[in-house]
Amino acid sequence: MFSIALLAGCASRPAAPVDNVQPVIDPPTAQPLAARALPELNAADLDAHMRADAPLRYVVKPGDTLWAIAGYYLRDPWYWPQLWDDNPDIANPHLIYPGEVLILTRSADGQPMLARARTERLSPHVREQPLDNIATIPLDAIRAFLTGPRLVSAKQINAAPYVVSFVDEHLVGGKGTTVYIRDIDLDGAPTESYSLVRDSGPYTDPVNGEILGRQAVPVGEIDIDTFDTVSTGRITRSYREALVGDRLLPLEQQDLVRHFYPHAPGAPVDGRIISVYDGVAAVGQYQVVTLDVGEDDGIERGHVLDIFEAGRVVRDPVKGGQVQLPPLQSGQLMVFKTDARVSFALIMRAQRAVHVGDTVAAPQA
Repeated sequence: MFSIALLAGCASRPAAPVDNVQPVIDPPTAQPLAARALPELNAADLDAHMRADAPLRYVVKPGDTLWAIAGYYLRDPWYWPQLWDDNPDIANPHLIYPGEVLILTRSADGQPMLARARTERLSPHVREQPLDNIATIPLDAIRAFLTGPRLVSAKQINAAPYVVSFVDEHLVGGKGTTVYIRDIDLDGAPTESYSLVRDSGPYTDPVNGEILGRQAVPVGEIDIDTFDTVSTGRITRSYREALVGDRLLPLEQQDLVRHFYPHAPGAPVDGRIISVYDGVAAVGQYQVVTLDVGEDDGIERGHVLDIFEAGRVVRDPVKGGQVQLPPLQSGQLMVFKTDARVSFALIMRAQRAVHVGDTVAAPQA
């Protein structure tokens, strides 16, 4: 944890710890928002997106996110970068902290903008505080995803080393259990730490049935003690009970960063929700979903997409026959991690229950 010297009145507090799961966090940069790809609205258009009850003054609280703060000001929070765009007072909105006061003002061309409140000069009073600046989305909501499925190919999972038995003929294993492993590659310098995973079936394209990859569900982590034809290792971290046949894969780089910029895709998107973290049927705010579109389809971190529930088929009481009702918007999500064929997103808003099979599309301005 970093420390930073702050003047009195700009206090912050450390984020609540999460056992065994810590994402890699990138340091904030001072790059102005104007240098990034952002949705472009003129002053009049941005005014049209402002909430009528937007506060003139807001005190940043611990646990706030940029998305949540923008929701106090904008009907469509994903336009939040323009509240800070070309704002010399807040060159990087990620460098605001709990306790700071934001005021709603206007730029020279009349565009609404947020600025730091000016305060009277105080005599220096320095104290050490943990660095706890504001993230884009609630990190606690995606930390759990680090123990969720990862996408691998059938070739990868079938060629991976596997657990052949546990010490003392145990049927299951947990943290601290010694395990016996086959098929570790002994050539060169073999890896000493692995992710222990279980093949939980395919990610399937809901339209054409194509297999997009396999779901490798993390079970825990293993450190190898001895390398041989049958190697031995020890489970150092446990998310689920380990079973004979579970596979070993390289530890995945957990690059879930704090700072990225919500924006609309530059092209139409035609995707579907194909899976929900932890397998629940109905999805709500701040739950993680998998989409059947990824980097190959132009999807990138920060893309905001509208969610649509497929229209029901009902009977026409007058003319008879069946009528397909139009799709109904049910929420909005933001992509926070991408793969070539799939992407992973957090539900930011849910007006009604979201389901596997719902479609996603670029938002309409």
